Amino acid sequence: MRDDKEQAACRLARAGITRNVFFAGIVSLLMDVSSEMVYPLVPLFLSNVLGASKSAIGVIEGIAEATASLLKVSSGALSDMFGKRKLPMAIGYGVSTLSRPILAVSGAWSHVLGARFIDRFGKGIRTAPRDAIIAESTDKKNLGLAFGFHRSMDTVGASLGPAVAFGLLYYLAWDIRAVFWASAIPGILAVAAVIFFIKEKKGAAPKAVARPESAFKSLLSNLPFRNYLIVITVFSLGSFSDAFLILRAVQLGVANELIPIVYLVFNIVYAAISVPIGRVADKIGLWRTVLAGLFYCAVIYAGFAVATTSVHIWILFPLYGVYKGLTDGVQRAYLASITPPDKKATTFGAYHTMTGLGALPASIMAGWLWDAHGAHIAFLYGAVLAVIAALIFAAQGARR
Repeated sequence: MRDDKEQAACRLARAGITRNVFFAGIVSLLMDVSSEMVYPLVPLFLSNVLGASKSAIGVIEGIAEATASLLKVSSGALSDMFGKRKLPMAIGYGVSTLSRPILAVSGAWSHVLGARFIDRFGKGIRTAPRDAIIAESTDKKNLGLAFGFHRSMDTVGASLGPAVAFGLLYYLAWDIRAVFWASAIPGILAVAAVIFFIKEKKGAAPKAVARPESAFKSLLSNLPFRNYLIVITVFSLGSFSDAFLILRAVQLGVANELIPIVYLVFNIVYAAISVPIGRVADKIGLWRTVLAGLFYCAVIYAGFAVATTSVHIWILFPLYGVYKGLTDGVQRAYLASITPPDKKATTFGAYHTMTGLGALPASIMAGWLWDAHGAHIAFLYGAVLAVIAALIFAAQGARR
C-alpha cells in the first residue's frame, strides 16, 4: 500500500502537481461539495420560500461577497508577515462550515444575509493563504497547470454538490432546509484534511514585518500588478453573482427541481477543461489566455441577455462552464507570475479583495436593473464591463 502511495506521489510530481497542490485540491473539492449543495438552492429559497425580490437577492450576494472580501488583503498580508498558511486555511474553512446550520434555520432574508456573510467571512480568511501555498509549492513553469488542477478539483466538488443536493431533495420530499443541514458534513471533512494533510513550509516568514496596509501599498509600486488590478477591478464591477444566472434559468422555464442539474452540467464542464486550459495557457502565454477569457465572458453574458427559452439555458450553462475554466485558474496563475515571492499571499489577498468589492456594486446594480428594466439589461451591463476590461488589458499588453 505504501509503495502504491509513493508511486502515485511520484506520478503527480512528474506531472508538475506537488503534494500541497494535490491536497489543497482535495480540501477545495470537499468544501465545494458543501458550498454547492447550498448555493444553487439559496436563490430559490430566498425567492420562493422567503419571498425576497431580485434587488434584495442582489444586496445579499453583494454585501456577503464585498464585506468578507475586505479580509482577504489583510489575511494575505498577515500570512506573509508570520509565514503561516495552514492555520488561516483551517480557520477559514471552519468558519464557513459553521454558516450551514444558520442557513438551515433562517426565517427571513436578513438571516440568510448573516449566513452568507459568515460563509464569505471564512472564505476571506482562507483564500489568499491557500493560493499562496499553491504558488510556493510550484515551479513557475507549471503555474498554469497547478492552478488549473486546483480549479478542476474545486469544480469536481462543485459538480458533486448539486448532484448530492438533487438526490437529497428527491428522497427528502424537497426539504431544502434538510439539505442545508447535510451540507455541513463535507465542510467538516475539509477542515480535517487541512489539519492532517497540508504541510507548511518552515521558515517562510520574511525578515521585514510590515502592517497589512503598508504591504498593500508597496505592491502598488509594481507596475504590472497595478495595471492588472485595474483590469480586474473594472471586470469585477460587471461580474455579478451566479445567483442571477439561476434566476434567469427559472425565468425562462427551467423547473425548480432541475436547477441543481443545470448547475451540475455547468460544473462538470468547468472541471473537465480547467487542467487542459492550464496546460495550454502555460504554452501559449498566460496573458493571451486571460485576454481571451475576458472577451469570452462578454459573449456569454450577451447570450444570457438574448436567451428566450429554457433550451438556451441548457446550452448557455455549459458554455459558462467553459468561461470559468478559461478564467479562474489562469487569472490567478498570471497574477502569481508578476508578483514577488515574498508577497504572494498579500498579492492574492489584494486580488480577491478587489474582485469581492466589485461584487457589491455589480450584484446590486444587476438586481436593480433586473427589477427596473428586465433581465436582458442586467446581463448586457455585465457584457459591456467585460469588454471594457478586455480592451484595457489589451492596451496594457500592447505597451509591454
